Amino acid sequence: MSTIIHPSNYLIVEREATAWIFKPGDKVFYNATNKPVNLGLESRLEKFGLSTETIMIEMFRINGGKAGYYLTNLRKKQYYYCGTEWQDVKLKLREFGIGLDDPEV
Repeated sequence: MSTIIHPSNYLIVEREATAWIFKPGDKVFYNATNKPVNLGLESRLEKFGLSTETIMIEMFRINGGKAGYYLTNLRKKQYYYCGTEWQDVKLKLREFGIGLDDPEV
């Protein structure tokens, strides 16, 4: 699985069988404000007035909880189904103008 770099107001969630797996990220790539950043999932969600339960309900409403990867814009409270492959998350972020294509080596 490759790395996906995305803004902190986005959250990647995977639906696998009957479980929702939240992938909050583990480090900050760039912090323009130099303010401390708490990467804990619960504190991030609280900052935006959300909970894991709220997010799971909204993602389930998209397409009945189909297996695959979902993307949540925490700030705007918008939810998207990306597809069944990790690469689909990168493609969805690119649709939003986030990220760059990998340069050819």
